[in-house]
Amino acid sequence: MTRDEILKVCDEEGAKFLRLQFSDILGANKHVEVPRSQFEKALDGEILFDGSSIDGFARIEESDMLLHPDYETFRILPWDMGQGKIARIICDVKNPDGSPFEGCPRQTLKRVVEKAAKMGYTMYAGPEAEFFLFLVDEQGEATNKTHDAAGYFDMAPFDKGEEARQEMVNILNQMGFEVEASHHEVAAGQHEIDFKYADALTTADNVSTFKFIVRTVAQKYNLHATFMPKPVYGINGSGMHTHQSLFKDGKNAFYDPDAAYQLSDIARYYIGGILKHVKSFVAITNPLVNSYKRLVPGYEAPVNIAWSERNRSPLVRVPAKRGNSTRIELRVPDPACNPYLALAVMLAAGLDGIENTIEPPPPVNKNIFAMSEREKRRLRIQPLPSNLLQAIEKLERSSLMRETLGDHIFFHFISAKKQEWSRYISQVHQWELDHYLNYY
Repeated sequence: MTRDEILKVCDEEGAKFLRLQFSDILGANKHVEVPRSQFEKALDGEILFDGSSIDGFARIEESDMLLHPDYETFRILPWDMGQGKIARIICDVKNPDGSPFEGCPRQTLKRVVEKAAKMGYTMYAGPEAEFFLFLVDEQGEATNKTHDAAGYFDMAPFDKGEEARQEMVNILNQMGFEVEASHHEVAAGQHEIDFKYADALTTADNVSTFKFIVRTVAQKYNLHATFMPKPVYGINGSGMHTHQSLFKDGKNAFYDPDAAYQLSDIARYYIGGILKHVKSFVAITNPLVNSYKRLVPGYEAPVNIAWSERNRSPLVRVPAKRGNSTRIELRVPDPACNPYLALAVMLAAGLDGIENTIEPPPPVNKNIFAMSEREKRRLRIQPLPSNLLQAIEKLERSSLMRETLGDHIFFHFISAKKQEWSRYISQVHQWELDHYLNYY
């Protein structure tokens, strides 16, 4: 849509406010909202905001930032909050002189997408973002208690989140999503809504919008939706398995009908790059202290660096479909990640595999969860980092990740996560009180 077409739609729909949405380094959705009198100025990219108030953005002495809208992301939100309809548009963050701001995650992804394009490739990605629906207490605060006892693919009356999930699907469809399926997941209170794959930038925008829609609809049902990876001990956590492929000249570059497993050299090298660099980028795809409580044996989450054609225990799985559906599924990311940075580092790792013809080891088609440590050593299957500090230390030593993220995001992200780890290890947790207080 053009600027004038957007203004016309806003007036026809009676939109009173326009939200200029963007993401901070840690992946939180932010926005500046302007009234109708400022729509023209906003669509011309002339709205300034104070970047020093946003995590990892700018120092006080260089605080002014511009919001540059991407017209393709314009949508009218499908509800009226009582003050008139609200429109939404996703923005890139720029410096006051109009140059790209190096701390903008969306532009970080754009840089890697541009690199892929120069190599002749377009990345397509399809995430599966799981989430929990929990009850709120009498004060409206979130708990980690659910109101159902349903399991995988269960339906009402066991699945008590079905009605809320159906409304989420309806609103996502109205926002331009093509929702393919929705269902109850393995754990009580856990859900999944799958939407169609798209190019990398559109997918990242969609994940950000998806989180906003899911949380907003949940509130209407007096529920709290959380994308926290492991909110309850002893049950499955929430992942964001990410299906990805590269296309070249309109054809799937991962497919070769005459090759082993019908996977092209490009597909193998891409897998090789992912496996080589995953220890370095897992801090981005799994960014919380809590993320590594999901990545433990026994709950279907990957903990070992390997790949397979169909087996779901390794880090990378190649689903059975071939032809234009040939793709890999990276099973490690969780939905707490910043989708722009997560897709940027995954794509960068895969492209590095292609550029340097990195051959992956043979696929592991046995259940890795059932293997002994000795057998895993024999097959050279290495573990992922087991906590956030280990992951940050791997990230810190990666020249590829520093180049991909740029110094601004690279150093601000590492600093923020080291502070998070320091706060975490200095706390006294309930587990310690339960196990030590009386005994010692």
